[in-house]
Amino acid sequence: MSLSRQQLVLLVLLTLVWGINWPIMKFGVTGFPPLTFRALCMWLGLPLLGGFLWLRRVPFTIGREHWPELALLTVFNMFFWHTLAILAVQSLSSGRAAILGYTMPVFSAVIGALWFGQRLVTRAWAGVAAAALGVVLLLWHEITTLSGRPLGVAMMLVAAATWAVGTQLMRRTRIAAPTLAISFWMTVATTLWMSTLALLFERGQWLAPNPAQWAAIAYNAVGVFAFAQVAWLVLARELPPIASTLSVMFIPVLGVFSGAWWLDEVLHWQDWTAVALVMLSIATVLWPPRSAAARVAAPRGG
Repeated sequence: MSLSRQQLVLLVLLTLVWGINWPIMKFGVTGFPPLTFRALCMWLGLPLLGGFLWLRRVPFTIGREHWPELALLTVFNMFFWHTLAILAVQSLSSGRAAILGYTMPVFSAVIGALWFGQRLVTRAWAGVAAAALGVVLLLWHEITTLSGRPLGVAMMLVAAATWAVGTQLMRRTRIAAPTLAISFWMTVATTLWMSTLALLFERGQWLAPNPAQWAAIAYNAVGVFAFAQVAWLVLARELPPIASTLSVMFIPVLGVFSGAWWLDEVLHWQDWTAVALVMLSIATVLWPPRSAAARVAAPRGG
């Protein structure tokens, strides 16, 4: 299918915002409690998101009969991802966390095949194997390095897998409400969730952010929670998996190289190989077969 200009612009902006956010997050949580960092980002981003809905005259109401499904979408799209990813990025390099996080499309393809009955061709299973090999390389390096954090790898993989489930559920949602309204209430619930976790586990570590940390918090509030998270949910609900490939294939690449440039993170051969394997895997899993591409390219009759 062809993308509209608005959808293409959303994908490009989403790629840039999420790609460079990995080193920004890493910088923000260095010396600062990660759950508290995430909660502050969300408290600042939530009014911006609400104000945008109000200006666009988007109704906030979601019928009571849809609340259970909304809760399910929130848990899989946001609770697991935002909790585990921010904890993992504190122990992993930002680039490595990005590579692991964006195995999500591969998990999504496998879950779609096993859970929702979507058919995967042979080359797609080969792509799954390539992604698995990339993860093994990173995990092996984390285990064999004295400063390695295999728990961080595990948290990022669980975050990616649950996000994949959430993406599949979002594409099939029966909630009769605008995606912006769904995004707003999911963000409200996740803000309360992250705030509760920060209060329970980090209250003794609370301190005032320095100016650089405030800048990282502001970037996440505006770029991630007021824009990127919403843009992703809109695209996930409107478009098939192939469309999001244009974005997710390059987000970890930006994460890896922006982290190496800005934070002086050392790239090992495992990182270079894992980037190549994950990119190959995503392209293999999500790129349409030749017959489907031919059908899309064929002109329609009158």
